[in-house]
Amino acid sequence: MVLGPGIITSFADNDAGGITTYSIAGSHYGYKLLWILVLITIVLAVVQEMAARLGVVTGKGLADLIREEFGVRWTLFAMTVLLVANSATIISNFAGIAVGFGILGIGKELSIPIVGCLIWLLVLKGNYRQVERIFLLLCVVAFSYVVSGLRAGPEWDLAFKSLVTPTIEWSGHYLFLLVAFIGTTITPWMQFYLQASVVDKGINIRQYKYERLEVMLGAFLTNLVSFFIIIACAATLFKHGIRIETAGDAALALQPFAGSFAEILFAFGLIGASVLTSIIVPLSTAYAICEAFGFESGLSRKFKEAPAFYSLYTILLTLGAALVLLPGISLLFVMYMAQAIQGFLLPIILIFMLLLVNNKRLMGQHTNSRFYNIAVYLVVAIIVAASLALIFAR
Repeated sequence: MVLGPGIITSFADNDAGGITTYSIAGSHYGYKLLWILVLITIVLAVVQEMAARLGVVTGKGLADLIREEFGVRWTLFAMTVLLVANSATIISNFAGIAVGFGILGIGKELSIPIVGCLIWLLVLKGNYRQVERIFLLLCVVAFSYVVSGLRAGPEWDLAFKSLVTPTIEWSGHYLFLLVAFIGTTITPWMQFYLQASVVDKGINIRQYKYERLEVMLGAFLTNLVSFFIIIACAATLFKHGIRIETAGDAALALQPFAGSFAEILFAFGLIGASVLTSIIVPLSTAYAICEAFGFESGLSRKFKEAPAFYSLYTILLTLGAALVLLPGISLLFVMYMAQAIQGFLLPIILIFMLLLVNNKRLMGQHTNSRFYNIAVYLVVAIIVAASLALIFAR
């Protein structure tokens, strides 16, 4: 009954930019960044639970609540932040589709238009239940990286030691990667999509204990996949002094178990993850903006019932695909930068969420505990501190 919103949102988080960021982390720093996964898993679960709880208790999306509680000006500001962050992510995932098909020998001039049209038709013609089932199927693709990590022969003692031993390097690249790491794991769009999908699915307060469990499970599973992406690259690329420059380099992480098929398996994993997020992020944006300004939205409605929702989705999808088709664009750079942008903008959205979820008039007895508030404020402080340190490090 509740399966879908939490797991889909979390797995869509491991998109093309996420895979690239984790691969860079493993190839450049080995196991050193694994410790942040423990903290991020806890915070991701807390933040996602907040979003789901807001949706279940109020029956409204996050953008809708921001408009009602903070007014039009703050809503416009929040939507601008979301649009900037999401646009970067949409481009990033079409870049991932292009890179994945490029490994298979198919040019982006052919792959991007075809995949873009198929994605558009799926959302336009399918209802919520049908689309959700396809999302869940695409989530399974991510487990190819678990197999790659297991077969790469990692140094398990060093990997588990790194999970509990924080390591900080005061260099611009390390700090930039740290912000990107957070940005690819906890993103602004996730909160808007999760809350909107909980409302769209009609989950009520009686079912919430199951939805809460699903959100926690999603947070654990997505970062389990992240863990194996990092150790796969650490055990292969870092061990042999190879640093990520292209997606083909990242494919080397799969060679220990896949041999000559490594690039093909990497391509399918990258394509599956990119397609899932290329559907989810434009949907998240369309949900949020339509909620914010009072337009009808939702996959349960037809185009004529929610023209603004589907039109905005179409525009975002088209622009993301078109920009990736520009000649000379660095696809790897686009994917990497998108995660950093998400990380820099995340604190703004988290502050809005904290103000809403602690509003007793809205939430009644379902406001945040002290632990939740401390965890989220801590993440805001870490991102701001890392961003400032990055400026001075440069």
